[in-house]
Amino acid sequence: MNTLITGASSGIGEALAEACAKRGDTLFLCGRNAERLDAVADRCRGLGATVHAEIIDVRDEALVRRWLEECDGIAPLERVFSNAGVGTGMESEGNVRDAFAVNVGGNLNVVLSAIEIFRSRKSPSRRQILITSSIAGYGPLPACPSYSAAKSCMKTWALALRGMLAPEGIMVSAICPGFVRSRITARNTCPMPFFMEADKAAEIILARAERNVGLIAFPWPMRLAAWLLSILPFRINEFFSRLLPEKERRLEMKTPPQA
Repeated sequence: MNTLITGASSGIGEALAEACAKRGDTLFLCGRNAERLDAVADRCRGLGATVHAEIIDVRDEALVRRWLEECDGIAPLERVFSNAGVGTGMESEGNVRDAFAVNVGGNLNVVLSAIEIFRSRKSPSRRQILITSSIAGYGPLPACPSYSAAKSCMKTWALALRGMLAPEGIMVSAICPGFVRSRITARNTCPMPFFMEADKAAEIILARAERNVGLIAFPWPMRLAAWLLSILPFRINEFFSRLLPEKERRLEMKTPPQA
């Protein structure tokens, strides 16, 4: 399988790259940190995969489009993981704007380019897009307003795209993980129930991607709790949301960590 993964230098993206490498995929990886990305690419090559790695800022629309087209020219893309993302940290104006620019704008750049490529190639080969959202996307979380809002946007968009693109044979899924080991969760000071290692999360994602599951949300207890909270009347939702532990406000944070 020819697989493209953004945000592949750490966290879920890194784990997905290694899991796909073990399956013999041809990999196209990007990230913003050259040292970490090179290390991931080298490990994947050591597992026997053919790997093409580039430093890409997904906020750059023209660069993203050109990169996807180049990757597709090397080996026709079959699966695209739009996975790059950042945590917000302190809800300062700069951090909030960056969170939306990467978590929403960056995904738009990757997914819209992938759709254009897949539409131009009406072949029986697999054409699949998976967009990383979060369990946080199930509802408004006072502890991380911009993060939960951006992830909610991506969850809704992915599921709506799934219905729109299904008649064209393009598969779309939303990935909504709970707490998974990453550079984002490493900074959390709040309790993280059902914490999961990234390699386990990658196994779940790939298994469900193979079955074309539309909403890949896990672990199930957190998915159930988030869903129940989301369907409550807002005043009750607001009451329970106030009881959730807040994350420590990290005033020293200048650049939010990238997944």
